[in-house]
Amino acid sequence: MTVRGFFVQPNTPVIQITLGSGYGVQRPYVVLDTGFTGDLQVTPQIAQELNLIVTGVTPVRTATGDIANLPTANAIVSMEGITNYVQVLISRGFPLAGISFLVKFRYRALVDYHGMVLLQRV
Repeated sequence: MTVRGFFVQPNTPVIQITLGSGYGVQRPYVVLDTGFTGDLQVTPQIAQELNLIVTGVTPVRTATGDIANLPTANAIVSMEGITNYVQVLISRGFPLAGISFLVKFRYRALVDYHGMVLLQRV
């Protein structure tokens, strides 16, 4: 089984996921960010539209090295017929899928910077 993605701008790999809560489902595009160790990060707008309930706040080191306290929530993600609960960080910026997300779904990422992004189940 394989999930195909694509690149936006020259170096940004993107995949589409199915994200849900008890209040709805969305299919946002997320940046595949191997520097992000969490599950998933979504915008405040997506969190509000899905009525995600904030369950806590966690300190996160940003790409600039700063520490930001971000609200967290739980959501459901489905990929290729497999559903998992994930922890979601709520922050401005483009939605991200991180290393923990890949581990939960047992994917390995194959990225060819000439335009190919593949997630293969291992």
